[in-house]
Amino acid sequence: MAFPVTDLEEARRFYTGVLGCKLGRESENWIDFDFYGHQIVAHYNEAMPECPTSAVEGKQVPTRHFGLLLERDEWQRLASKLTALDIDFLIPPHIRFEGEPGEQATLFIQDPSGNGLEFKSFASDDDIFATD
Repeated sequence: MAFPVTDLEEARRFYTGVLGCKLGRESENWIDFDFYGHQIVAHYNEAMPECPTSAVEGKQVPTRHFGLLLERDEWQRLASKLTALDIDFLIPPHIRFEGEPGEQATLFIQDPSGNGLEFKSFASDDDIFATD
């Protein structure tokens, strides 16, 4: 996953300091991060486009976002860490689709450049694509 950022140093601080990513390769225009075992690449971009939203269960979800599925205990640790760091949530930690197929714990934040990030957890891997 490659994504734009307006400040590489600010991205470095956020992805390593807040999210705990390890650094990979880098140049003056991009930085690789180990995002929970997945490679993501922040590319310098002078400006960020606006990000539209879409209503999901009465909350405005950024339509352009990326994120991860985490085990529930790891998701809870991250949610607690972000809360303790007083990170502004786009959508605070909560259970979405409660009692329905696909019930999930979810939260949305933004990185310093405005990229939407979703972290979610299902009770079981069987629930990830459940429809009934």
